[in-house]
Amino acid sequence: MGSPPASESFGAAPEPLEGTSRAALRRARRGARRAPRRAAIGRRSFLTAERTLEELAEAGAQVSVHVVDLDSGRQVLVGDDYLSLPVAGLGIVPLLVEVAAAMEAGRLDRFGIVDRPDAELVSGAGLWRSLRVPALPYIDAAVLAAAAGDPNAANLLLDAVGHDQLRARTVALGMPRSALLDHFRDRRGLDDAPHVAVGTTREFATLFSALVNSAVIDPAVSAQVSEWLSLNQDLSLTASSTGLDPFSHDYDDHGLLFINKTGRGRGVRAEAGVLAGPRAGIAYAMTVCFDDLSIMHRLRVHDAFRVLGVDLMEYVY
Repeated sequence: MGSPPASESFGAAPEPLEGTSRAALRRARRGARRAPRRAAIGRRSFLTAERTLEELAEAGAQVSVHVVDLDSGRQVLVGDDYLSLPVAGLGIVPLLVEVAAAMEAGRLDRFGIVDRPDAELVSGAGLWRSLRVPALPYIDAAVLAAAAGDPNAANLLLDAVGHDQLRARTVALGMPRSALLDHFRDRRGLDDAPHVAVGTTREFATLFSALVNSAVIDPAVSAQVSEWLSLNQDLSLTASSTGLDPFSHDYDDHGLLFINKTGRGRGVRAEAGVLAGPRAGIAYAMTVCFDDLSIMHRLRVHDAFRVLGVDLMEYVY
């Protein structure tokens, strides 16, 4: 399934991150129902996920994972989280941050109308290519990029804010090993970047933690990006274990708060997000790079994401 990395074992990290404050949104939705912390002690185990990810790595996949407790900042599951790996559409998240910041600062008119780039249309994914409307306001393009991973909307937003500005923003967010390298394309030529985006799970999990704690640039930008990401309809990987409705999971009757973004490419599966329940909240990110030789290779990777999702649910619920 690919060349195995020189990896560290998966498990709990010995050194905690700096503590983070609890987000106001999580307080409002979880506070009244939260169980005593000791009530969840017996459920705070990621042994199944650790074993599954180790088996995947031993089979030749490159696996990187980072899971952190939102309340304490304690890293509860890490493995090769410093590796900069291809993350496909997950790289849209820093782009959404820059777009929201530009709108908030008045540098980008959120209702400005822009034409679909039909001359360079990416045909392999997304919704906009199938819509009859030839133009959209920037804010609706951001919704398409977040909710459906639309590559044409993402390309348009990248052109609007500029690659240099996005790179500077990504570094300022504390993500020097992550980058949206190029436009989304149907095919990558010799002159194109080999991957649309790369990143580390440590940096992406930290970014999602900061988003729900209103610490990405300012509360308004954090809230806008979180709102866009709450519309994401791809709940087929880690999120498949949550039981949430992929088309309507912003307000869940069972006390779950969830936002996420996935990335999919040839031999690449990546996901980062935040899951919070009555007992706890976590930020997580996982990337698996593998040889996509058969549907069975692919399904084994997808199963690993689902196993992680089960352990995440037991942790927060």
